[in-house]
Amino acid sequence: MSGRELTEATVAQLAAMLAEGSVSARELLDAHLERIHADGEPSFDGRPDAVNPWVRLYEEDAIAAAERLDSEPRRLPLHGIPIGLKDLYAVAGKPLTASSRAVALAPEADSDVWARLKSAGAVLVGHLHTHECAAGGSTDQVGNPWALDRTAGGSSGGSAAALAAGMIPLATGTDTAGSLRIPSAISGTSTIKPTRGALPLRGVFPLSGSLDHPGPMARTLEDCAIALEVLAGGRGEGASLRGARIAPSPRLEMGEASAEVLDGFERALEACRARGADLVEPAPPAARLDLGSDFLDVLTSDMLGHHRRFATDWSKLRTSTRELLEFGEQRAMSAAEYGDVQLQRTELSAAWVDWLGEHRIDAVIEPTVPMVAPKRGHGYDEFFTAEAGAYIAFTHYWNWTGFPVAALPAGLDPGSGLPVGVSLIGGPGAEWRVLGLGIELQDELGGLDD
Repeated sequence: MSGRELTEATVAQLAAMLAEGSVSARELLDAHLERIHADGEPSFDGRPDAVNPWVRLYEEDAIAAAERLDSEPRRLPLHGIPIGLKDLYAVAGKPLTASSRAVALAPEADSDVWARLKSAGAVLVGHLHTHECAAGGSTDQVGNPWALDRTAGGSSGGSAAALAAGMIPLATGTDTAGSLRIPSAISGTSTIKPTRGALPLRGVFPLSGSLDHPGPMARTLEDCAIALEVLAGGRGEGASLRGARIAPSPRLEMGEASAEVLDGFERALEACRARGADLVEPAPPAARLDLGSDFLDVLTSDMLGHHRRFATDWSKLRTSTRELLEFGEQRAMSAAEYGDVQLQRTELSAAWVDWLGEHRIDAVIEPTVPMVAPKRGHGYDEFFTAEAGAYIAFTHYWNWTGFPVAALPAGLDPGSGLPVGVSLIGGPGAEWRVLGLGIELQDELGGLDD
């Protein structure tokens, strides 16, 4: 099998090849390293002619790990699978910088997520770029493999770009306002944001401790399910689209989605119908559909606390990141305000749980991001822009509720040739249900090259 075939294969396909011995872990790693090196050396600021998803490569360590795995029986679920970690996940003995000149941590222990992946046989290739400190949706130091002059999305932009470019088959990301799902939609890859608390955050550099979600990213939801099974310690009960009750989101008007995105959304709805799903549209729940300023107040209060603890040098931050911290400092929520907003948050989430149960809804479906990938190069200039708000128009609401979301491509915009995406949202604990529905939906929609 050629190197290109290996770098375009799924985790499921690669695991089967490794198990049967038709490819070794070293051969698989070499194929991906060749693809990585063709893009050039990692850059902090990025280059206009490169994807540049990597902050740091750990090539020698990866080769040693692959060769060790080749000498052992193949009995691990991710045995020999190359992986990249967003530059927020601690790896013992490796730098952790959050793609920022203001952060320089030296972890002594692995993050819990990486420890589980490593125990399952994954081979760490390196750390991947994030939008600085995970505080934005563009990751402008990274180019979109579909068009290098476009953003790959953020904040897990390096992870999505490396997947889309065939540099790795599996990655990790984090999601505070949409940072797993935004780059997946914009770069044409897939992800699952599990229920908040389903996966551990220990050893993950925080953006907002009360909103952050870790999760896996891959080119298909089937591959995300393989990783989630490792991370969650088992697989839950899935679901089929046949007979499922799918509700188009009552929040559709909030995102002001473009015609290209709405075309993809309609394709997804038709694919649900083709697989036998029942599309239902009950009256919206008795809950706010717009979070107003509450989300930003909580996020920046959390962020301010974390960066004070880490003693971040604000003078070394990019402009947009510093503006976000300054907003939190100026807003200065009191403890009473913060506590009350968090209580209102639980009440809103409960209203959605009631609504899903009352109408027997298996999943809500909505566009992931309201536009195709914007031009890159200005994402760090300032934070409070219409574009920054557009990135999270659909996604941030489900961080507030903590609900699980499976995000997948819904085709290419024929005009720009850029991907669009859709998301399936379920109630608390329903990550395996939305994954099952999403895997079927992805199968019906087909791949982006079909």
